[in-house]
Amino acid sequence: MHQELLKKQVAHADETVLEVLNEPGRDATMNSYMWVYLTGRHDTPIVLYEYTQGRSGDYAKKFLKGFSGYLQTDGYAGYHKLEKTDNDSTIILSGCWAHARRKFDEALKGISNKESTTALLTKQGFEYCNTLFRLEKGLEDVSVPVRYIKRQEEASPVVEAYFTWCKKSAEVVLPKSLLGTAITYSLNQERYLRSYLLDGRLEMSNNRAERAIKPFVIGRKNWLFSNTPRGAEASAIIYSIVETAKLNDLNPITYLQFLLEQLPNIDISLTEELDKLLPWSKQLPESCRNMSHQLASTVIS
Repeated sequence: MHQELLKKQVAHADETVLEVLNEPGRDATMNSYMWVYLTGRHDTPIVLYEYTQGRSGDYAKKFLKGFSGYLQTDGYAGYHKLEKTDNDSTIILSGCWAHARRKFDEALKGISNKESTTALLTKQGFEYCNTLFRLEKGLEDVSVPVRYIKRQEEASPVVEAYFTWCKKSAEVVLPKSLLGTAITYSLNQERYLRSYLLDGRLEMSNNRAERAIKPFVIGRKNWLFSNTPRGAEASAIIYSIVETAKLNDLNPITYLQFLLEQLPNIDISLTEELDKLLPWSKQLPESCRNMSHQLASTVIS
């Protein structure tokens, strides 16, 4: 699954805190991390989780070695290490407009006088973001080439106007205020926020990755921590298989059972044998399919 993801041209990434109690040479209270990487919405669904002892962008760079294309992330600067071109890959980062809009929303909620100049400026920034999202909403069902053309015609002028507004507004607001923070975020992320205009396969936000990390975050509320690095790595593997299976409309339980029955009986060094077992394989038995998929097939037949 990792090898297949690296062949794609669009990916998303995100990370969240993980506590591992018994890591050699580290205090139990030190933060480790669980990263998630997944394919874009126009590719075969693949979701991969990786446990690491830190949050350095070097971990992402190592995991994505050989990947060339667009990587959609939030504003975390650690991903900037992936931009450097080497012999294996060229990665173009794409930012998250949902994060930009969220900061204006937070600024609005923190303003008591809704008629003040600060409030009016904040509403303007918020509305720029909302306008872009409304335009994008109208492009959900169009083809990739059409989405690219429409963005150039409709969204690009709004993006230009927005960053012109950000630069002018930055001169008259307090940098450390909530509004100043929102504007500074967009200006610092300008190159990455503009990137979604480069390719119709890209999305405006990194919500896809945030949704993918959510099952792990929900699980963490129940089990709280991993005991050992091996346990954290095992969690990453199981989450990768289960979440990818779900996105490929498989029943995770029956699919896992099928894997455990088949893997001991094949030569796992043979790629063609493993390909038959991947979550998107057409050769999987119908028993692995999601019940809704089975019912739909029955109705059609």
